[in-house]
Amino acid sequence: MTEADPPGSLFSRSESADVAHLPASRRPDPPAIAFDRHELRQIMNLYGRMVSYGEWRDYAIDFLRDKAVFSIFRRASEMPLYRIVKDPSLAQRQGAYSVLAPTGMILKRGHDLARVLQAIDKPLRLVV
Repeated sequence: MTEADPPGSLFSRSESADVAHLPASRRPDPPAIAFDRHELRQIMNLYGRMVSYGEWRDYAIDFLRDKAVFSIFRRASEMPLYRIVKDPSLAQRQGAYSVLAPTGMILKRGHDLARVLQAIDKPLRLVV
């Protein structure tokens, strides 16, 4: 800072370059919404069972600012077969969890993840 710069100025001048001093008080980004350990265990139990049946092959997890999404694929190059969404902003109304079809239609929504996952959990059938 030189004598020409007032105190608290954002700029200081040196012989080689102008340097900008930015305030350090920047608001941190809000944490992303995520599935907790118990929720992931329930989802991965279902996913593992369906993989063993040969129904599903791949998955993706997205942690966004307002929701967390677990996408399930039949093949890696396709659109998701199902999306399991956790949206805490809906927890007081319809429920934080929902299962969406590839078209975006909500198959099931609720407060309990286990009950919501029943919408896509197919029972094992014995073929004789």
